[in-house]
Amino acid sequence: MYTFNKEERLCSRKHLDLLFKNGSSFLLYPFRISYLFIESPAEVKAQVVINVPKKRYKRAVDRNLLKRRIREAYRLNKQEEFYNQLPLDKGLLLFSIQFVGKSKYEFAFMQKKLIATFKRFKTLIHPDEHHQ
Repeated sequence: MYTFNKEERLCSRKHLDLLFKNGSSFLLYPFRISYLFIESPAEVKAQVVINVPKKRYKRAVDRNLLKRRIREAYRLNKQEEFYNQLPLDKGLLLFSIQFVGKSKYEFAFMQKKLIATFKRFKTLIHPDEHHQ
């Protein structure tokens, strides 16, 4: 349940190109989220790529730290906050989490924001449902 294995990572160049060319996106600081549903057989509901720009964080240690925090927040919350909200009939979800923040936030902040991002995403894919 709390795993993040190879199948859940978005590595395919073809899928990445599709996502960034045809996908929709929204900004919920400090993340920019891009997403696209595709028809593709997969064992997982979603494939995710996490990106921290080199332009803003020159040092690899900083980028890796941020990626680790985002990855960990994703891993811990994906099941109840994310996967359970996904429609079953739309196919595989390609999902990109791009960090656009200006400082190195603590893990607790990242986790809170990522959950908020999942909630926003849910309202985008289920616009007819009302908020609780």
